[in-house]
Amino acid sequence: MQIIDISRDITRCDIYPGDPDVKFDIVSNIANGDSCNLSAIYTGLHNGTHADAPLHFIDGGDSIEKADLSAFIGECHVIEVPVGPISGEYVNKYFPTDAKRIIIKSAGRAWFMQSGAEEVAFSGVKLIGTDANSVGTHGAQTGPHVAFLRENVAVLENLDLCGVKPGKYFLLAQPLKIGGAEAAPVRAVLLADFIFWSGSKA
Repeated sequence: MQIIDISRDITRCDIYPGDPDVKFDIVSNIANGDSCNLSAIYTGLHNGTHADAPLHFIDGGDSIEKADLSAFIGECHVIEVPVGPISGEYVNKYFPTDAKRIIIKSAGRAWFMQSGAEEVAFSGVKLIGTDANSVGTHGAQTGPHVAFLRENVAVLENLDLCGVKPGKYFLLAQPLKIGGAEAAPVRAVLLADFIFWSGSKA
């Protein structure tokens, strides 16, 4: 079984403009005579590979610890799309109609228009993922996020798909359990050459 890590390193990836910088501190160090190595990290929850909860854009929406984990586990389709906006017309024409989880590869340069997000959300998809740092774009974030999150579509952002070919995979991408938070970091992987779930519609 081939395991493909599609997560970005929180301490090395680009930070979305306006989000807090990452701070990584060494609390204790064996080399300095301490009994153990211990470190701490401060980061925005939307830095690196992460999952958004409805609370991110919907006042009173569910926070990340209430996420349906089954959405983050199962067969997925990785599709490659052109750079630029993803419209509802494009979704209707090119997106797979039988996929429950869809991951977008575009070298991080495609984003959803509200119409595109609505078409995906109303199609019964459980999860949408992207290698861009957001499903929206600067100045137009609310529409696509709300379209996905109000329909409880799980949102994965800032994936690393540079070594991934379009096709079917098995996704494992559970968010950390952080009570009351609107997002959480994810260690996302794809399993290729799968056998045990072939034919499953999960």
